[in-house]
Amino acid sequence: MASGDYKSASSAYDFNFVDIDGASQSMSNYKGNVLIVVNVASKWGKTAVNYTQLTALHEKYEATKGLRILGFPCNQFGGQEPGTESEIKEFARSKFNVKWDLTSKVNVNGDDAHPLWKYMKSKQGGTLGNFIKWNFTKFIIDKSGNVVARYGPTSDPNEMEKDLLKYF
Repeated sequence: MASGDYKSASSAYDFNFVDIDGASQSMSNYKGNVLIVVNVASKWGKTAVNYTQLTALHEKYEATKGLRILGFPCNQFGGQEPGTESEIKEFARSKFNVKWDLTSKVNVNGDDAHPLWKYMKSKQGGTLGNFIKWNFTKFIIDKSGNVVARYGPTSDPNEMEKDLLKYF
């Protein structure tokens, strides 16, 4: 979505992002798949459990159910994602065998938040408001591009499995 106007979007597929290697991508590439979108960080106390469980869910359901995962590195919370895109990619791949998609670094809160994140927050607000509270906030997007569930930073990815099964 060139204009970045999240309010006029009809689904998550109306947005674009820049991948971890610097190439422009369309969210429409995920049509027909259940998708987890998550803001990732390499230096938080729950980094290991999140990366490990997300990778396990991806390995379990990618081939059989078409699960896709899209991680957006974000340094807005305690400076816990300070690295460059290449450092983030190396960290995720070497330490956690991440084979799911990563984007370039983005903001998820504020005026300059990525439009997809503004859209997701407008569709699934948080308990205390429509903002992201910390690293590893997770959204489920169904096969039609609808934002159908939100999990907070302290929810482990395995807690999402029951909802994922409903949308496959």
